Formats: sequence, structure tokens, C-alpha cells
Amino acid sequence: MDKATQERVQVMRLEDIMGDRFGRYSKYIIQDRALPDVRDGLKPVQRRILYAMYKEGNTYEKPFRKSAKTVGNVIGNYHPHGDTSVYDAMVRLSQDWKVRDPLVQMHGNNGSIDGDPAAAMRYTEARLSAISGLLLKDIEKNLVDFIPNFDDSMTEPTVLPAFFPNLLVNGATGISAGYATDIPPHNLGEIIDAVIYRMNHKQCGLDDVLTFVQGPDFPTGAIIQGEQEIKKAYTTGKGRIVVRSKTEIEPIRGGREQIVVTEIPYEVNKANLVKKIDDLRIDKKVEGIMEVRDETDRNGLRVVIELKKDVKSETVLNYLFKNTDLQISYNINMVAIYNKRPLLMGLLELIDAYIQHQKEVVTNRSNFELKKARERQHIVEGLIKMVSVLDEVVRIIRQSKDKSDAKKNLIQAFDFSERQAEAIVMLQLYRLTNTDVTALEKENEELNETIERLMSILSSETNLLKVIQNELKSVKKQFETPRRSVIEKHIQEIKIDETDMIVKEDVMVAVTKDGYVKRTSLRSYNATKSDIPAMKDGDELVAKLQLDTLQTLVMFTNRGSFIYLPVYKLPDFKWKDIGQHVSNLVTIDSEEKIIAVYAVSDFKTEEYFFFTTKNGMIKKTRLSDFEVSRYHRAMVAMSVKEDDELMSVIRCTFMNDVIMVTKKGYLLKFSDDEITPTGLKAMGIKGIQIGADDELIKVILASVNDELLFVTQRGNVKKLKVKDIALSTRNKKGCLGIKAIKSNPHQFVDCLKVSPKQDISIVTMDGTTKLNTALLKPVDLNSVGTNMVDSPVLKFMIEDTE
Repeated sequence: MDKATQERVQVMRLEDIMGDRFGRYSKYIIQDRALPDVRDGLKPVQRRILYAMYKEGNTYEKPFRKSAKTVGNVIGNYHPHGDTSVYDAMVRLSQDWKVRDPLVQMHGNNGSIDGDPAAAMRYTEARLSAISGLLLKDIEKNLVDFIPNFDDSMTEPTVLPAFFPNLLVNGATGISAGYATDIPPHNLGEIIDAVIYRMNHKQCGLDDVLTFVQGPDFPTGAIIQGEQEIKKAYTTGKGRIVVRSKTEIEPIRGGREQIVVTEIPYEVNKANLVKKIDDLRIDKKVEGIMEVRDETDRNGLRVVIELKKDVKSETVLNYLFKNTDLQISYNINMVAIYNKRPLLMGLLELIDAYIQHQKEVVTNRSNFELKKARERQHIVEGLIKMVSVLDEVVRIIRQSKDKSDAKKNLIQAFDFSERQAEAIVMLQLYRLTNTDVTALEKENEELNETIERLMSILSSETNLLKVIQNELKSVKKQFETPRRSVIEKHIQEIKIDETDMIVKEDVMVAVTKDGYVKRTSLRSYNATKSDIPAMKDGDELVAKLQLDTLQTLVMFTNRGSFIYLPVYKLPDFKWKDIGQHVSNLVTIDSEEKIIAVYAVSDFKTEEYFFFTTKNGMIKKTRLSDFEVSRYHRAMVAMSVKEDDELMSVIRCTFMNDVIMVTKKGYLLKFSDDEITPTGLKAMGIKGIQIGADDELIKVILASVNDELLFVTQRGNVKKLKVKDIALSTRNKKGCLGIKAIKSNPHQFVDCLKVSPKQDISIVTMDGTTKLNTALLKPVDLNSVGTNMVDSPVLKFMIEDTE
């Protein structure tokens, strides 16, 4: 590197360079790209498109011109960016479903509400619309400031005159660095009325202005809910409104109904909306939909949702409002460039900024016209004076050497000014033959009136505002259109009873310990030879139930969680299929095991769930506490310590006695009155004291006349009457329910409440032994019972096959 180059090198920190460059970039995209100007409501690219079309004479009263030519002019003269971005901005200005009053008219395919792209710029033609002429009217009269374009070859306006409040009428959307804007479109007539009222009542409040402005008016119509949110947005500049599709419910053949959508929310893609609704039908998220059709044609938007018989249409519609873009939340965020800075503005501030702009524009126009009128009047006065001495003027001109000499001689002879002399010598010869002093005097009078009128405008703000108001009234008369969006005072709360959308159907349900669930139609189940569903190796069946699709499963895990799952939400599988893991339906720890499953038809009954853990903790909770509206994850049914786990859940209406059974033969009986109902997440209370090397194996709810059947690891079975067990209180060790033997003592493996003559099965490692309980007589606590099987090891203690 030579010395000269070295001297030009600047040593800078990377952080400083990045900060400086990003700051410049941020300033540029905020001021000159993404946000609209509060005065004309346009972003720079939009302003340049409109101005380029105006300069080229591509206006509404002239023929259409190829879009590519306009894009080329914009890129070459004003906006040195990509042609696609310029064309896309131009297309948006022409789309009547995005712009309330389109500023560009386009021939050819300019896209669709389905999100289809416009045809290439070489195929489409465009011109300014009639209303966009108001944005540019009289711009050549020095109404706004002009600056050099990017290469200093010409000038461009910094803002357009905008003789109607375009920002509020057409709205704006954009994202820049640290700022975003979402200004909704409004009705032109309402906004103009509000602007005129604000001019006449400078101290008026927002409530006064809102007597004219009902709220946003979207080009796609639809229903806007939430007057208070609209008022909040107009006060602070930010607010959230609900936009709902316009729908009707129509009867069709076969006693069925269909939902017809005729208007959708602003900027919602209709094709995506139709697909989403159809996906809900295919995925059976909504059971009541038979078919979804898009019947939109040249007569207007029409989407038909055909329903099944006996389905509540209002419920299906509410579900679609909640789960699709048939209803959306529109976030109003009225940020615009004001005095070269981004500013969040309320409705009154936006109106005041527009009024101030119009005052400046009309003042500039009046000054321009006043200057022109005075210049013309000076010339007319000279011509009138010339007519009175016409012959002498002609003589002097003829005797002069040239134009300059003629001007000099006229000024000396008749005291004409330089401009008057210039006008006289430039008169064509034929004008000297018919120069009518009467016409000149009439023009002079008209110029006097014009000058007087312009002076009154410039000297009086009242007169200035009257001019603005008259022009706005003229705009309203010419371009006002009826309101499209309907305003509703309150945001309607959507309440959905999804069961109203479900067709009642009997099904078989299977739930396994590892968490695999499925439902199968009775037709498919009956066609299968096996009663046992397919399962993975090592898995166990927890529940096999015949239910209907309107019932709800409540499933409990060993970690004290419960899963609330309507039957119609279960995946539909064949009986010979394994099914789907419950984690695909709700969020649950993969290590948790299902220990109990209950089907509930009505949660409002006087029933309880009774919980017991391996360490002897117990609690009971009302069934009604388990009804939930959101069930995307497993919830806590009972808080369980890390070294403990839930071992049983019993559904009951009332409990006379609780009997807790341990492996070493201890029985503890106490009244359910000792257990006060507690809510979800409670840990419960201590039920039984468990000795060393002992464990709880069973909990039974029984009445005084019930009988219990016990089985030991040695194959002994004994029947015991509940009344023979002494009533105690909870949190005790209990009494011994089998004779103590020092050598190879009997240990309880399972216990069952039985009825007389009940068939049971004792399952051992070697097989199954069936037994009728009528063959066994009740014995006392100290008895070891009767040996019923020779196999020393039991795989399953007692299996009820009733």
C-alpha cells in the first residue's frame, strides 16, 4: 500500500461502522420507503408511480398504456429499484379488494382475492383513475416542494397536493425498522364530512367527529365488531377490532341447511380460507360439514358450506368463526410520517394534519394564481393603453431597427413597462386589426375580480377554509359510495358446544397402559374375531368400553395426571390396529402410564373420584371438578411426591367404608366421613401407616354387608365379611387379616369385593383356574383360607370375568 493510499485509510471500530450504517438504513426505510406520509397517504414508490403516470399524460381521460412503460419510467426517472417491486405496488393500487378507492385502473389480469398473481407487466395496461387525478391536480402550480431525483436530471414532488384525505380513505400498511403501520380504509363521504366539521369546529372532541365516521369501511365489506375498540384506536392510534364475514344460513333439500358466505374480512385470502374449512371437514375436526364449495363468479363472492342433516348450523358457524379466517382480529396501528418523523396518531391528529396540508396547498395555489393574474393584468393594461395610440405605436415599431430597439422606443414614447413593451412587439400583425378595447377592458375587470378573490383567500383563514370545504364537497358529490362494512356495537363472544356438531354414534374404545388409544365403529368391531385389540409387546389393556361419540373419557396416570378427551376426538382405527399414542392428542410425559379410565356422560352428577397412592395417601374429588374447556395437555388430578405414585382411582357415588389392604396382610377400615372432598392438585391425606418391607396392594370401598375375597402368593383363597373387620380411623396400621406364620408366611397378592355365586379366575404363571365364589364360605380374620392352586407363583392374582 503506497503512502497516498495509506493516508486515505480510516481506522474505525466495527461496532461504530455497523451502528452508523444501520442507522442510515433505518432512517431511509422509515422516511423513504415503508411508511406513508400523513399529508397524501402515499409511500414514496406509490407517489412516484402516480406522478410518473401524470407526467406522461397517462390519465383517466386518455387511453390505457402498457404497464411496462410506466414501470420503466418510474425506475429510470424516480425510483432506482427492482421492476417487480414497482409493478407490485402499481398492481396493489388497482386492486379494488385491497384499496377502497383504487388510484390506478388496469386492463388485464391484476390478481385476485384468492392470492393469484397479476399477469406480467408486458401484458397489462394501466392509467390513472379519476379520483387519483385529485391527488395530482394543479401540481404544476407550485403547490408542493420539489426535489432533485436520484441522478439530478429532473425533479420530483416530496408530497402530492391530495385534494381528498387519501390516507384515511385508502388506509396503509407497512413495516420498517422499529415501526409498523396498519391504517384501515374508510368511507370517503364520512371522512370528508368529518374533515369539514373539524374545520368549522376547531375545539370539537372525538365524540363529535364520530357522529360522522362510523368506523373503518373495508373494500371487502364484512362486519366490524367493537365500537369501544374503534374509539380507543381513534383516540390513541392503536386498537383491536374484530372483523367477521357476512353469512347467511339457507335451507336446502332433504331438510338440511347450508352456510353461505358473501363477504369476508379484509386481506383474507379466499382460496386459503376455503381450503382451511375443507381441511377441517377432511380431518373430522367438524363432523357436521358435508361439502365446501367456492361459487364466486362475476356477480360477487359466494362460498357455500353444505351441512349434514340434524347438525346445528349456528354451532358449526361459530366453530368456523373461532378456528378459521371467517373471523379475524384487525390490529389498528396508525403510524405515519409527520414532519419527517414517524408518529402514532389518533383520528383527530390525522384530520388536523390533512387540514394543515390543504391550507398550505390552497395558499400556495392562491399565491401562484395571484401572481399570474397580476402579471396578466399588467399586460392587459398595457394593451388597453396601446389601443388608444395604436397608429403611433405601429409607426414607432416600423421605424425601429429591431425588436430590442422597438421595445426601447415604445418605453420612451409612452412609458410602457418592459413586460408591456415585450407583449406589444410580440403581437402578431393580424391582432392589430381586431384588437377590441372592450374585450380587453372586460378581461381586466375579470382579472380584478380574480385578484380580489385571491387576496380575500390569502388574507382570511375563514375564506381559505371555505375554499377547501367547497372543493371537498365537490369531491364527495362526485366520488362518494355507500358504506360496505357494517358496524356492530359489541364484540360477540363465541361459545361453542362442540357436541352439537357431533353425530351420535356407538363405538368401541380401547386404552392401553402405555397410552395407546383408539375408537372403532361397532360394524368394524363385530367383523373382527378377537375381543382383545392389537397391542405392542409388553403392553396391557386398561379399558375396553362400548361408548357413544358424545361421551368423554377421563384417563388417569401413575403420576397423578388426568387426561380429558371426548370420545369423538379419539382417532378412528380398525380393531386390529394398535391405535395412536395419546401424546399425539394431548401433551403428556412419555414416561407416564395409564392406570384407570372412566367414561363420563354428565359431569354434573353427585359423584367422586377416590385416589390412593402406593405410600398410602388418599383423597376424594368431585367429578364436576374434572370438566374442562381446554384439554390440549394433561392436567393435575392429585399432587404426588417423587418417591410415590398413584396406584388406584375409583369412581363412586357414596362410600360407607374404606378398606386398605397391605401385602403383609394388614387391613384398615375407616369411614369415608373422615375424607373431606378437595380440589385438583391437592396432595390428599394419609390413609394408612405402612410398615417396613410392606406395601399397599389394594383399596376397596365397601358397605357393611359386602364380602371380600383375598388370594395369597401361596395360592390360598379366603372369603371375609366386611363387618368382621373392626372399624378404625385413618392413619393407623390396621389389624392383621391372616394368620401369622413364621416360616413362609402368607402374603396378600390381591383382594376383590365379590357377590354371591360370582365366577372369578385365578391366573398363575402356569395357567388360569376358574372358581365360583359360592363354593367358599366366609372365615375369620385369623384363617389362612383354602388352598386353591398348586402353582406357587401368581402372575395375576384375581381376574373378575363376570
